Amino acid sequence: MGKATGFLEVTRETPKKRPVAERVQDYKEIEIDFTADKVKAQASRCMDCGVPFCHNGCPLGNIIPEFNDAVYDQNWAYAYEILSSTNNFPEFTGRICPAPCEASCVLGINKPPVTIEYIEKSIIEYAFGNGLVKPNIPSKRTGKTVAVVGSGPAGMATAAQLNKAGHNVTVFERADKIGGLLRYGIPDFKLEKWVVQRRVEVMEQEGIIFKTNVNVGKDIKANDLLEDFDAVVLTGGSTVPRTLPIPGSDLKGIYPAMEFLSQQNKRVAGIERFVNHAGKDYPMGEIYATDKNVVVIGGGDTGSDCVGTSNRHKAKTITQVEVMPMPPANRAEQTPWPNWPMMLRTSTSHEEGTGRHWSIAVQEFVGDNEGNLKGIKIADIVMQVKDGKASQVHTNEREIPAELALIAAGFLHPQKEGLLAQLEENGLEFDERGNVKAQNYQTAIDKVFAAGDMRRGQSLVVWAISEGREAAREVDIFLMGESTLEAKTVSSFAVA
Repeated sequence: MGKATGFLEVTRETPKKRPVAERVQDYKEIEIDFTADKVKAQASRCMDCGVPFCHNGCPLGNIIPEFNDAVYDQNWAYAYEILSSTNNFPEFTGRICPAPCEASCVLGINKPPVTIEYIEKSIIEYAFGNGLVKPNIPSKRTGKTVAVVGSGPAGMATAAQLNKAGHNVTVFERADKIGGLLRYGIPDFKLEKWVVQRRVEVMEQEGIIFKTNVNVGKDIKANDLLEDFDAVVLTGGSTVPRTLPIPGSDLKGIYPAMEFLSQQNKRVAGIERFVNHAGKDYPMGEIYATDKNVVVIGGGDTGSDCVGTSNRHKAKTITQVEVMPMPPANRAEQTPWPNWPMMLRTSTSHEEGTGRHWSIAVQEFVGDNEGNLKGIKIADIVMQVKDGKASQVHTNEREIPAELALIAAGFLHPQKEGLLAQLEENGLEFDERGNVKAQNYQTAIDKVFAAGDMRRGQSLVVWAISEGREAAREVDIFLMGESTLEAKTVSSFAVA
């Protein structure tokens, strides 16, 4: 432990943000990085607690107290060694993870928790900046071949681990660049794409083969994939968006949030011709929020990203509505420490300007005479108790102006058409939610595995990385009978 009294002497501090008026003019990341001394001071707050609950809060099992201690000692190389032993991509999680580790930090019981996420980002950026991140080229190849279908965080983690084990890995991606939602989902103001490309280049140097613009199931049939590779890992994500089947849903001006976000990421990347993941021109046309009344339907992270992007488009107004009640300002009683807290969260995009409304029922999309969206009928949801029975009722029905509606209500399951439908003919099974069914990451087809959102449903990037690592270990055991790849660390208190 670096400083026994650090948590008593140093208060939690997070990096300052660029002023709103400045940052909404561009798509650069928002945080202004700390100096090394400030990162050291924040690391000193780690209190050497008897049982580090942060381990259990982190889906990757990151060894957090140890890398905090190394940062306090300014031993950045050792901090990177510790961090990279459990996390393939700290540069992603250090920027876009909601930090469940911080929610379960012991210090957080009665004080603000340690700034674990930012310390993680600081470690990896120091490592890249000082030549510590080097290609991990295996000394010996096994001769086994593995196809990874999908290049999001789960696919990238799977590929990195299997390559580390000495297998020959090929990653297939139907978009034009590697990264999945990291590349064409998360806005640049949260994750600039040079960060993704920097990691892809390291992985290429390690011997991983990336093939873009390849729609497996169309360009390559499932049977060919099964014949050509010793194992196949499905990491294509959960891509079918949830829709609102209400009157007027066929009007022009209503789009899935990801359609809107992916287009903007392509613009920032300087790609002139907009193509979707299927390789066709965007069937819905180019989507802009400029000078429009924008309504974002959904109160999660994707909805927040739509708000931030709409602000940068110079929307006329932005309104975000959520069907659930407004969370409490502080941790709700039903989610006590060390659970992930139910509480109100305000993102940097919300700080830039939007109206936020909870307990809202979206009843109807209203159009003009030419079939364009012009408004949305909404109502407040209130609980009514009658004869001892509680029920929901809609009150205060009204119409709000909207020329652009962005549905950020999440995803249902992976796309079944194409690859999954072809694999189903070979015995692939789906669970009750429509996700690929896999026991210990192995599907009903022996040589086919699944990981990430395609297996567990829509989730966090940190969970996708964890899934990819765990799936890679199971694939390695399948191919070799054993594995030297790291297994996830499980704290003793978490074992039932």
